[in-house]
Formats: sequence, structure tokens, C-alpha cells
Amino acid sequence: MPQNTIDHYENFPVASWLCPARLRPAVMAIYHFARTADDLADEGDAPASQRLEDLSEYRADLAMCMVGRPSPQSRWSALFAGLHEALQAYTLPTQPLFDLLEAFEQDIVYTDKGEKYRTRAELLDYCRRSANPVGRLMLHLYGVHDAQSLEQSDAICSALQLINFWQDRTRDLALGRDYLPRDSSFGQELQFARTLMAQGAPLVHRVPGRAGWELRAMVQGGLCILGKVDVLYAKNASSPLPRPVITKWDMGGIAWKCLWM
Repeated sequence: MPQNTIDHYENFPVASWLCPARLRPAVMAIYHFARTADDLADEGDAPASQRLEDLSEYRADLAMCMVGRPSPQSRWSALFAGLHEALQAYTLPTQPLFDLLEAFEQDIVYTDKGEKYRTRAELLDYCRRSANPVGRLMLHLYGVHDAQSLEQSDAICSALQLINFWQDRTRDLALGRDYLPRDSSFGQELQFARTLMAQGAPLVHRVPGRAGWELRAMVQGGLCILGKVDVLYAKNASSPLPRPVITKWDMGGIAWKCLWM
């Protein structure tokens, strides 16, 4: 499974040993694209205006990458050269890449203004652009295109994104970010993430070969973390929650559950 089932950049199968060698360059190109955009939006001390300007430049380079090789003068010329090769080799859909940038821009604006998501639907719309594009791009690489698989992939990716929010809630609040919808409670959102994961889990049987096993690990890893958050919240709902830790025993349990999915 990936080095961490949920990590930065979140929920990304970073060309692990389960990934076929032929796909690793494309997977890494997508990963570096997403990771760099995430860093532009989230790392360092630059003001919101500078972060948005950097992402705008990044978006322009992506548009150039779609029609030809990026300019050697680009700040990210090597990154976009690799992405261009992946786009050409696999006819990757480009809308998911632009959706990711929209989500990063939204994160900057929401944090800068101290805004909250009013409803779960608004939060899921954010997940549609921040998490679901990665799953859809991976399915494309594996030749899976049917509507049911895409819906199940969206459910898994959104669930993993939500689990990432809830395990990091204490840290996010300290950074001025609050992803909990105003019309819901933390306990409700934990249960919803579990329900969403269950809706997407059958996808593990539709994705071929080793990718299906990697997906099993991501699903079970996410559920393991969600269970730990659930326990911590049940013990003391009024206190800040520590970030759950995955132990070697947990890893064994995840592997066992993967075998029995």
C-alpha cells in the first residue's frame, strides 16, 4: 500500500510496488502536478494574493501543456514536460486537472476569509474537485471508464478526503480552517464518511490486477483511521482530538481485511 494511506498529498497511490511499471511515469507525473499545486496553495508564509497568483501562473502552464510542450522558461518546465508525455500517451482527461486547481484556489479563499461550509452538499462539491479527480485519472490509466465505476471511485475519494479532514480537525482549526458543515455535527459526519466508503467499496472488484489490491488497502486504511477517530470522539467529544496513529497491529488488520473483501 502507499507509504501512508492518508497523507500529503492526500490519498494518492504514489507509484507503489503494486503499480505496474508501465504506468508509474504517468502516475508520478499526475502526483507531482497535484503535490506542487497543493504546496503552492498551502506551504510557506506567502499571502493569499501571492498564492492565487502562483496558481494562476500554474494554470496557464497547464493550458500550454495541453497543446504542446511548456516553455523552458516555465518555473515548472520539467514537471509539465512529464505531464505532457502522460497526457499524450494515455489521452488523459484534462478537466480533472483543472478541477484540482479550482479546489486549491477555493481553499485559499475560504481560509483567508475564515469562511465555513454551510451544508454537507457544499463540502461534497469541494471534494468533487479536490479528491475525486485523482480517482478518475487513476481509473482512466487502468482502462476503467463505466459510469458505475466512476461513481464508486468518487464515493471512495470523497470519503478519504472527509476522513483526512476529521483526523486533522484539531490542526486545521489551529490554521483557521473548519470543514465541518454548519448544518451538521462531527458525529454525523463521521458516520456519513463510513456510509460513503461503503457505497464505493465494491469498486475494488471492478479494478483489475494489483490496482484492485491497492484500492483495497486505501479503503481499509481509511476505515481504520475513521474507527480510531470515532473512538477518540466517543471518549471525549468536547476536547481537541489528537491525530490517530496507525500501528503495526493496525497494518496487519488492514492486510487481513483486504484479503477478505
